[in-house]
Amino acid sequence: QVQLIESGGGLVEPGGSLRLSCAASGRSFSSNAMGWFRQAPGKEREFVAAISWSGSTYYADSVKGRFTVDRDNAKNSVTLQMNSLKPEDTAVYYCAADPNYYDYRRGPAYIAYWGKGTLVTVSS
Repeated sequence: QVQLIESGGGLVEPGGSLRLSCAASGRSFSSNAMGWFRQAPGKEREFVAAISWSGSTYYADSVKGRFTVDRDNAKNSVTLQMNSLKPEDTAVYYCAADPNYYDYRRGPAYIAYWGKGTLVTVSS
């Protein structure tokens, strides 16, 4: 069992930055690939970024070059550094954990564990 709690969301102007964190508890944190999804109002949940136990990363095209995902297995945490934010980045961001790194390419229905989300609003 893995429990995930996100933090760091808030209001930021276009072009600004935010750093989201996800604290994990439970067994086998380092055995799970970690990632982030987001869900904008009225839209389906979509993939943002993922990182394997060994540090391999994968990003959605919409955030590539702007967002960076990282993990610290010793602290049982994963982060999402978001730079050059755009209004279309506005969404609830969800931390995710899954034993299979490749499940992040398949879609949110395949993810084993979810946080409750943190709201990011990009607006002037």
